Amino acid sequence: MEHASAAAAIVDARGIVTGWSEGARLLTGHPAEEAVGRPARDLLAEEPPPEAVTALSGTVVLLHRDGSPVRVALRACPVLGEGGAPAGHVITAEPTDASALTGRAFEQASMSMSVFDTRQRYLRINAAARQVMGVPEEDLVGRSFPAIVEDTEHSQGFLSHLREVTETGRPVHYESYTGGPSGNREHSWNVEMWPVRDPSGELTAVALAAFDNSEQHRARERLALLNEAAASIGTTLDVVRTAEELVELLVPRYADFASVDLLDWVLGADELPEVPDGEVVLRRVAHGSGTEGTPEAALHLGEKDVYPASSPPARALREGRAVISQAGEPEFVRWVAERNARAPGGRTYRKGVHSMLAVPLRARGTTLGVAVGVRIGHPDDYVADDGVLAEELASRAAVCVDNARRFARERTIALALQHSLLPRGLPGQAAVEVAHRYLPSGSLAGIGGDWFDVIPLSGSRVALVVGDVVGHGIASSATMGRLCTAVRTLADVDLPPDELLTHLDDLVTHLGSDDGGEEVAELGATCLYAVYDPVSRCLTLAAAGHPPPAVLLPDGTARLVEMTAGPPLGVGGLPFEAVELELPEGSVVALYTDGLIEDRDRDVDHATAELCRALGARTDTLDTLCDTVLKAVLPEEPGDDVALLVARTRALGADRIATWDIEPDPVHVAAARQAATEQLTAWGLDDAAFVTELVVSELVTNAIRYGAPPVQLRLIRDRTLICEVSDASSTSPHLRRAHAFDEGGRGLLLVAQLTQRWGSRQTGSGKTIWAEQPLPD
Repeated sequence: MEHASAAAAIVDARGIVTGWSEGARLLTGHPAEEAVGRPARDLLAEEPPPEAVTALSGTVVLLHRDGSPVRVALRACPVLGEGGAPAGHVITAEPTDASALTGRAFEQASMSMSVFDTRQRYLRINAAARQVMGVPEEDLVGRSFPAIVEDTEHSQGFLSHLREVTETGRPVHYESYTGGPSGNREHSWNVEMWPVRDPSGELTAVALAAFDNSEQHRARERLALLNEAAASIGTTLDVVRTAEELVELLVPRYADFASVDLLDWVLGADELPEVPDGEVVLRRVAHGSGTEGTPEAALHLGEKDVYPASSPPARALREGRAVISQAGEPEFVRWVAERNARAPGGRTYRKGVHSMLAVPLRARGTTLGVAVGVRIGHPDDYVADDGVLAEELASRAAVCVDNARRFARERTIALALQHSLLPRGLPGQAAVEVAHRYLPSGSLAGIGGDWFDVIPLSGSRVALVVGDVVGHGIASSATMGRLCTAVRTLADVDLPPDELLTHLDDLVTHLGSDDGGEEVAELGATCLYAVYDPVSRCLTLAAAGHPPPAVLLPDGTARLVEMTAGPPLGVGGLPFEAVELELPEGSVVALYTDGLIEDRDRDVDHATAELCRALGARTDTLDTLCDTVLKAVLPEEPGDDVALLVARTRALGADRIATWDIEPDPVHVAAARQAATEQLTAWGLDDAAFVTELVVSELVTNAIRYGAPPVQLRLIRDRTLICEVSDASSTSPHLRRAHAFDEGGRGLLLVAQLTQRWGSRQTGSGKTIWAEQPLPD
């Protein structure tokens, strides 16, 4: 009677209440100790109708403890005493007005609802809450929450909020996460707590409603996972790192173990083959687990494994969709058994794997590999919704993997192209000693168009060149190759630096128009061209939008060359200006591309100052100096390609050069031949005298006959024997073949056949015809 949930009372024959149920207490607010022993009339709010008094049934108004009336319908059942004599009645009361609807609404609500007193004891709990807790109402009403609920972090939080409402009188709203009745599946609860007050305003109870929004919570989690995937996968253009980022996202929230296996061709430069219909060979590139002993030991990173056609990964690749397998399915059991049979000892799948999900990595219609998720300690099996989420995650990851694959392939091709175009072994010459470094960019932008070259010129001179096509990729490398070839071609004509850049600028403009209007200048093509003459120790240089070189003098002072850089190549409209410097022997000239000193977070002036300081470091060789400069100036992760060309100047002494002024009269040709022969004897080159006499005779005769005074003859003993004849005329000679009866026209043909190479160059005062012949062993 005491714990009965219905509103019931026992009234003896005298009308005295002798029993009082918990339901009656909830209905009237009177506890049993206040009601038992009192006349039933004391609990009525008004005089009952005669039929209710006599029959103890009908409609009456009870008096609530707070003084408010409660209209109820009474039903009475007689209680018989000894001998069958009436001893009293059991009276049940049921509200007849809106309070009855309120009670039924509370009981039948789909949300979990409870009422607590100010001491955290259950006063009432509806059917939904009883189902969640798995406890009948009679085991809860009247008992305190801490006494019947296990002490957990969740229960402590719940009790803390309950006390907060009691103490402050303010409602509380919060979210909570618990396991379900079986403890397997996580539930998300949206909890509302609010105070219940009597008519006087005193807080007498706390009510709560808990909404199970687990599905909405899981949907939010899936959306958050997708958003996180967009931000965390593909941060680098590296195939393996991208696969690792997918695994890190899945474990441990989505899987206890996850792996990414790729088809072999994805990691190489080959084009894609078709996915085989039968068994598939995949290479493990990433895996990870949230608990120790999960099957990541079954396959080491970088190893291959054969997946039978019936295995979940092979099926996912073949069908192009997520494949979910549970531990009890025959195909899953058979595949795990086959895998364990092939695996070495200690590298098998351990027991406890109850669900697996395999999803293909497909991007742009191409299958790249498969991602696998395994659940061991996670209580839930994979379901169809998990497959949809996995396909979305795999799709995003596959695009990033494919981007990384394409970038790696393009980078490999661009790097191979660039290395094929850059000079592999610089030619030996006496003008300068050189060393160089080229560092391709490791940034996401890819390989750039930086290049350098050392070009031997006539008269023992040498051209030092650096250039930069600021764009990246294969197109940039191809443009770099065209510019490098063009510079070599123009250098062979022996143009001064400013004129060479003018012709190169015109060529770039034509290249842009030939490529459908895409100007190379939009890529930012720049070039620095310098010519060093070891005879005069003069360095002549001009730049097209390129940073100036640095010069280290033998006394240890270093500075940037003051020069006016013209516009980048392809812009046109402004002339290029040449600068001349006379350098002491042993000076060091450093030419570089802007990747050495320019970066988004660097100050250019500070970087160039570091460059000048690094050039002054004491080093044994130029190669060591290059390394010192790069270490001192470059950031840890340069964002652009870097080309560095360092040259130490040499000078040809007077003992290796002989010069004669020739009178413009054919009678002096013989004297010129004689002087040249005597000089060769002094140098110990008598074996070259015959050819040299013929060359001197032809070149001097042509200069006197077709040129303009003054005429000068110069012999240079370098790695080759160089014969030069200069005059004041700007007309260049042309090689032609004489006919059978022609009396002339065979001189230059004879020179070309007897010497290693020959040519002409324009000078400030005219032209110079030169011819080189190898020195005798």
